[in-house]
Amino acid sequence: MKFLSSLDAKDRRLLLWFVGIGLGLAVLSGFLLSGANSNDNPLPSTYLAGQHGARAAYETLLRANYPIERWERPLSELAATAGPETVVIFAQPFSREDEDIKAVRAILDRGGRVLATGFWGGFILPGEASDTPKEFNFSACKLEPEGLDALASSGEVWMVPEATWAAGNPAHRVVYGCAGHPAVVEYQWGKGRVVWWANSTPLENGSLSRAQNLDFFLNSLGPRAGHRFYWDESLHGEVRSTWSYAKGPALTFLWTGLPVLGLLIVVSFSRRSGPVRELPPPARAAPVEFLEALGSLYRNAGAASTAVAIAWERFRRHTVRLCGLRGQHLGAAELAALIRRRFPETDASLETDLAACEEAASEEVVTPRKALKLIRTLHEQYEKLINAAKPGSKSPKPQDFHSRPQERAS
Repeated sequence: MKFLSSLDAKDRRLLLWFVGIGLGLAVLSGFLLSGANSNDNPLPSTYLAGQHGARAAYETLLRANYPIERWERPLSELAATAGPETVVIFAQPFSREDEDIKAVRAILDRGGRVLATGFWGGFILPGEASDTPKEFNFSACKLEPEGLDALASSGEVWMVPEATWAAGNPAHRVVYGCAGHPAVVEYQWGKGRVVWWANSTPLENGSLSRAQNLDFFLNSLGPRAGHRFYWDESLHGEVRSTWSYAKGPALTFLWTGLPVLGLLIVVSFSRRSGPVRELPPPARAAPVEFLEALGSLYRNAGAASTAVAIAWERFRRHTVRLCGLRGQHLGAAELAALIRRRFPETDASLETDLAACEEAASEEVVTPRKALKLIRTLHEQYEKLINAAKPGSKSPKPQDFHSRPQERAS
């Protein structure tokens, strides 16, 4: 069965072209779009498995039975339910919204614990003491501990600082430093506690297992018992809501596919340059075409005897009428005797020809060649009878017995 046989050939070809173009664009987009899990993506998200992702740290907490979950809804909802048992991780967040800054302060005011990393992590914290470093260091730095508490005693920690902390507030205690600049800061705010890192390097997939980075990360979170942990993903550029499920690649392909679909509709239904008119009625077949179609019908059905029967019945009716009789059903012998009495000068082969025609009309199988020969013989005999009846005859005006298609063989 031909593919899409119900469509016009041009429409089918056009549809296949557009399907091919769509598949080509999809393949091209897959090659050109950068992979989210590549090592070039610097975002420490729990969904990413690249070098800078944080999926390993998140799954480590899950396997260690930490009651942790990703937070992807507006931060104000978390602040409304926060308490002393709440611990929130902000790994390289990015937000300048006052609502987010107020939500972080509300979490701390309710007794929660906040771990924030990077310059923008310090920006959303109370005090806003984070600052850009005067000297950029693109290689990992072994942090120097400053103190004897549990966090400073985590052991050897490596980090690539991207920010620093403005000194001057005695409440802000530097826990680790790098080249004389604060890299890890801890301080109390209201009922809550803040831990700030200069970068999220220790919790990234590529650095979590280095030295004591994992121990340092766990100590920054505080004790597991009696706490509920939240890893914020809402400040990574996407805030989850009810409508978020309608976003993503599906929405992107929808907005891309709608113009293509509209173009397909326009091209499919407006390909004609002029107005749309009804098709002209089909021309009636010429007599020759009708005869060819009728001959093809008889040939396909193998009904050559039927054609002989029709020709024989017409010859019989017209001949009986020509001899002055009506409604008489005569056989070949009787009809030949009647013609002999009316036209004594007919051919000697009349009886033989009529008998052959009558016999062929009653047979089931007759070859087309024989049928054609018998029909021609009937036609010749009828023409001779008409010519014989012309001088002084009172019989009705002769007519061609092949011109009455409504008569059928009895």
